[in-house]
Amino acid sequence: MTHDQPAYGLWTLVIFNSAIFIIFAYSFFKPATARDWRTFSAFSAFIVALFVEMYGFPLTIYLLSSWLQTRYPGLDILTHDAGHLWSTMLGEKGDPHFGPLHIASYVFLGFGFYLLSNAWNVLYHAQRRHALATAGPYARIRHPQYVAFVLILLGFLLQWPTLLTLLMFPILLLMYGRLPVTEEAEMRAQFGAVFEGYAKRTPRFFPHISRASVAA
Repeated sequence: MTHDQPAYGLWTLVIFNSAIFIIFAYSFFKPATARDWRTFSAFSAFIVALFVEMYGFPLTIYLLSSWLQTRYPGLDILTHDAGHLWSTMLGEKGDPHFGPLHIASYVFLGFGFYLLSNAWNVLYHAQRRHALATAGPYARIRHPQYVAFVLILLGFLLQWPTLLTLLMFPILLLMYGRLPVTEEAEMRAQFGAVFEGYAKRTPRFFPHISRASVAA
C-alpha cells in the first residue's frame, strides 16, 4: 500500500491495530475492579473509533469533504495522507509521517506507554504488600496511570484526529479527572494519616517542576 492509493476498507488492519494497542494497554493496566474496567473500556472505545476511521471508513473525511476540497482543491480525500488533517490544515508539505506533529505523537505515545508500564509495576508490588504505592512515578504524581492514558490519547489525536475521537477526548478527560477523587477517598479510609502525608507532598497529576529539576 502506497500513500497515494486509497487506504480504507481495510477491516483486518482495523481489528489488528485495535487489538495490539488494547492488549498492550491491558497488559500494563490489569483492570480488576468495576471502576478499572470502565476506565479501560472507555480507552478501548477511543482506540477502536480511531482505527475504524484510519483504515475502515473515513467518516470525518467524508463529512468534511466539501470544505476540504474547497479549501485544498488539489487534495485527494481518499488517500491515507489526507487523514492526517492537522498536517493538511497547517499546510505542511511532504510525507506527513515525518512531520513535526507526527513525530510529537510518537513521543506522547512512547512516554505514555512507558509511564503506564512503570506505574503498573510499582502499583502491583505495593498491592501485594498491602501498602500505598509511593515509589517510581508515584513519587512524582499520585495518579500516573491516568496521566499515561491521557498522554496516549493525545498522541493519537496529534497523529490522526477524527470528529468522534475529538468529541470523546474531553469526556475521557472528565472521567480520568473524577475517578481519582473516588480512589483517594478509598485510600484515605484504608491508609489514613499515611495517605494524607503522601497527598500533601505529592501532586495529583502535574509534578512539581522545581522538584523534578533537583532530582534530575
